[in-house]
Amino acid sequence: MAKLISMRIQTLIGEATAYDKKQQLEVKRPKSWLKSVSAFANGETQDSVRVHHIQEVVVTSRLISRETIPSQTLGGEELKKLNSLSVADALRYFSGLQLKDYGGVGGIKTVNIRSMGTNHLGIFYDGIELGNAQNGQIDLGQFSLDNVEEISLYNGQRSAIFQPASDFGNAGSVYIRTKAPRFMMGRRYNLLVRAKYGSSDTFRFSSLWEQKLSDHISSSLSTSVLTSSGRYKFRYRRVTEDNTVAYDTTAVRHNGDIWAFRIEENVRGGIADGYWNVKAYTYHSERGIPGAIVNNVWRRGERQWDHNTFGQAVFQRSFGDKFSTKALAKYAYYVTRYVNNDETQIHVDNTYRQQEMYFSTSNVYEILSKWSVSMSYDFKWNKLNANMVDFAFPHRYSNFVSLATALTLSRIQAQASLVEQVVKDHVKYGASSSSRSTLTPAFFVNVYPFESKLLAVRAFAKKSFRMPTFNDLYYADMGNSKLNPESALQYDLGFVLNKDWKQGIVDHFRLQVDGYYNTVHDKIVAYPKGQQFRWTMLNLGKVHIKGVDAMAEVGLEPAKDWKVTARLQYTYQDARDVTDPNTSYYKDQIPYIPWHSGSAILGLSWRELDLAYSFIYSGERYSQQENILYNHLQPWYTHDMSVVYHARRWSARLDVNNIFSQDYDVILNYPMPKRNYMLTLEYNF
Repeated sequence: MAKLISMRIQTLIGEATAYDKKQQLEVKRPKSWLKSVSAFANGETQDSVRVHHIQEVVVTSRLISRETIPSQTLGGEELKKLNSLSVADALRYFSGLQLKDYGGVGGIKTVNIRSMGTNHLGIFYDGIELGNAQNGQIDLGQFSLDNVEEISLYNGQRSAIFQPASDFGNAGSVYIRTKAPRFMMGRRYNLLVRAKYGSSDTFRFSSLWEQKLSDHISSSLSTSVLTSSGRYKFRYRRVTEDNTVAYDTTAVRHNGDIWAFRIEENVRGGIADGYWNVKAYTYHSERGIPGAIVNNVWRRGERQWDHNTFGQAVFQRSFGDKFSTKALAKYAYYVTRYVNNDETQIHVDNTYRQQEMYFSTSNVYEILSKWSVSMSYDFKWNKLNANMVDFAFPHRYSNFVSLATALTLSRIQAQASLVEQVVKDHVKYGASSSSRSTLTPAFFVNVYPFESKLLAVRAFAKKSFRMPTFNDLYYADMGNSKLNPESALQYDLGFVLNKDWKQGIVDHFRLQVDGYYNTVHDKIVAYPKGQQFRWTMLNLGKVHIKGVDAMAEVGLEPAKDWKVTARLQYTYQDARDVTDPNTSYYKDQIPYIPWHSGSAILGLSWRELDLAYSFIYSGERYSQQENILYNHLQPWYTHDMSVVYHARRWSARLDVNNIFSQDYDVILNYPMPKRNYMLTLEYNF
């Protein structure tokens, strides 16, 4: 098998020994189709292999990417060093993303990409998209980092034509890749247990069992339990009559408790010229919803139960040097129960049940040595039930067909794709939305001005759509079955400067800058209509977005046993509402989008000791559509630090978050925790 294919497959199934890894570096050169498709898609070159040594044994290999499409990645040791409990926490360090955090361990956490909205961002878990047809939002606080190897963000779409059709349709994508088993020479199992305890009575216990079932099959079982009271001190924010901000009340956050349990089983296998993977995942939680603090009231009676279960499978194989095929399948069942026992409000006890079935087939063929084409088809079925009176009981059939091509020359890489999506809804009660069809074209180009390929200049243009959710179309009294899909136009121009050194103090340097211009049309918004001003969903919104994303990263080895890594990220966004010139907020910055934001990560390693510092900044912004003083929100920033001591089989870690105990809200009236701590003990059997 080809060198690059073999390396990637062995990494995926995780069953290779140290001897196998060394052999992989000596196998024959890659097949021609892979050089033109996969190497282009992931920017991989034969001379970019980096080997990491632990106790003089080669345990993994990584290919440095040269990507056509702008991407950001956190993985391996860099991801471990972050002061993060969940995937949502880690995404704060990506430029171009805005995190909506409603506070505390159990608070809902969603992300927005380049001001286009949460629903324009696809979240993929081990290659298959996480879905929520009800509201289109994925609570990333539910996904811990205990079993995550790497998180990647792509603007536009992933740099590959060999992928499912639906993957081409999003304005941006987050790919979460879980850990694959890796075994030292002679070992057939690994067992890792981890215990965390910290502020707000937070306790998390997790375990990871990896088993080598045969020479070609391995399994992993990951579990975690989380409990927290969610109680933390805060100062109540109020705006005085002269529009100044005051913090005059110290209180304790109530009803923010959470209990959660997760279990994830993976079985991976290698076959001739391919691999397969089967996953079973379940997550159960009960949590309080503390709600917004308004009029000095912070005691609420809202609670939510989540029961999320899915199973998915992946199969991929190559047939000769020119053709490869991939098949994906998934079934998901989600149950959400919401209860409001607030005595001042109407009692609510609603249960929603979602089902999803998904199937995909992708095929790639090499026409010429540097020209490849692909064709994919996806089918998705979604259904939503609820215990509400007069509920619509919708179900949806979605079909996706994609055609894509990739051309790789010596200094030019080009990729084009075209996706058609056809959606048909059915309801039990009420009016059903008509069939909707959308066409999504995209074009990407990457140019190396110099023969060394030190510098890469890239650009892309893409049109994407966001289908209305079930809530948009059929929610009681507010839904509008006549809604059109939101459409977005994306333009991006940027460059990457990437350099590795084999000798000297500097190990590597990377600079990535992208300027972009996006427009969103037919944006779905809630709007008061009629004489009684009843709220309904309408296609009224129009947004123009200009921005710059920048990232710089450097790795240093100043002396023996010393390693220093530094990463800086900055985002500028000008996102204006241009819906109606007659409104008071015409051309105002849209809510919760700061003009300036950024982050910094600094890591220092010396023998068994790791020290990490991180900084997150979010500039001034507005909480409502009108950019007036009353709606103005001050900038916020946090300083976090961690120290880790590694022994042979165990490690101890201390995290201190929000070191200077800043009072701040990510979302107005949802105060975030002040200074907080987390102690972690880890043992490898």
